[in-house]
Amino acid sequence: MNTIMEQLKKKIIEKEIKVGVVGLGYVGLPLAVEFASKGYETVGIDVDKRKVDSVNKGMNYIGDIADEQFKKTVASGKLKAENNYNSVNSCDAIFICVPTPFTPNKEPDISFIVDATENIARGLRKNQIIVLRSTTFPNTTEGYVQPILEKSGLKAGVDFFLAFSPERIDPGNNKYKTNNIPTVVGGVNEISTELAALVVQQSVSVSEVVKVSSPKVAEMEKLLENIFRSVNIALVNELAQLCDRIGGINIWEVVEAAATKPFGFMPFFPGPGIGGHCILIDPYYLAWLAKAYDFQTNFISLAAEVNENMPFYVKNMVQRELSFMPISFRKAKILILGVAFKKDVDDIRHSPALKVMELLLLDGATNISYNDPYVPEVHLDGKSFKSVELTAKLLKSMDCVLITTDHSSYDYDFVVKNSNCVIDARNATKNVKNGKEKVVLLGDGK
Repeated sequence: MNTIMEQLKKKIIEKEIKVGVVGLGYVGLPLAVEFASKGYETVGIDVDKRKVDSVNKGMNYIGDIADEQFKKTVASGKLKAENNYNSVNSCDAIFICVPTPFTPNKEPDISFIVDATENIARGLRKNQIIVLRSTTFPNTTEGYVQPILEKSGLKAGVDFFLAFSPERIDPGNNKYKTNNIPTVVGGVNEISTELAALVVQQSVSVSEVVKVSSPKVAEMEKLLENIFRSVNIALVNELAQLCDRIGGINIWEVVEAAATKPFGFMPFFPGPGIGGHCILIDPYYLAWLAKAYDFQTNFISLAAEVNENMPFYVKNMVQRELSFMPISFRKAKILILGVAFKKDVDDIRHSPALKVMELLLLDGATNISYNDPYVPEVHLDGKSFKSVELTAKLLKSMDCVLITTDHSSYDYDFVVKNSNCVIDARNATKNVKNGKEKVVLLGDGK
């Protein structure tokens, strides 16, 4: 075994291994590009033929990857993509980076992981390194992935090496990306951890790869990261509602003042809800698992509930402000500014802005439009909406403008100046000089 390990280590360091990445989305494609740009022969695998074709044509579709780097990497011949698993057997290291959504009943859906693993198992051979990166509940690696792979007759930790290493992608973050974020790795045994950590280390420019004792620890660590954020966002969201109820207290000012304390406090800010994949979904993954052990994650579940109620609260804010105007809610013209789940990205997964739009439509609003420089079109309840051009004439024609995503490209002075009423769920109008009397701020308590 030591001889095999040393041989594999040598191949990894000398860039003689072939890397496979299953799933070419926000997690998988940046990872594939990092390996390929560092000289490793890399193949991306995805069931979506459009993604495969885009990669092979050098057409980038992930905002966190620089277009020039992407084109250069594809042109080098080190990166190619396929919509089948024919290359699995020739890969020395395979990363599983597929989606892990939840069902309508808020239960984990690991069907993408299972499907990818079954396809990998068909081409599995000795001495391959398999690393699961998709966020999931503890025991997925050992309780689901390992048994499927071992149906091949090969044994994990002996014939092939298996580990979990969670993704830490933050869409739109210009400082921290795939190649400079410290990584956690936990294997099914010591040799699996060592080899997986060494492979992962080749894709990052930082030296820090944290080895933990098992995949379960790594899986729980990832959930903790995101549940930590969920709980703290829920805290300020609840306080924002309280400030609105009390009156005369601006939650944004409160948080900024508290953040001046140099220890024991980390600022989190309220908003119209949470979106994306991890923060919204992860609490439900853990809550589901806890029930199998007769345990209720009350604190975590309550935080998720608070955050999921925020779009309803924002919808009520819109209805309240419109009730003061000489127009019915049904006929009111409402403009949504920003539908991506966070600023400066094109990602609309579980976007709270879309939830607010959906709720307004369900309550009878008939004249809703939106603008988002990153999202040209959205589909809600069988209807298609296209981003409208943001002009002074458009703003003046609206009864209410709702800021749900605070993109940096928006001129908020221009927006406030030309609007009749602005509901700001992101504190985007903080530095606006004139027209503040038109602004209704979430958590301002006016």
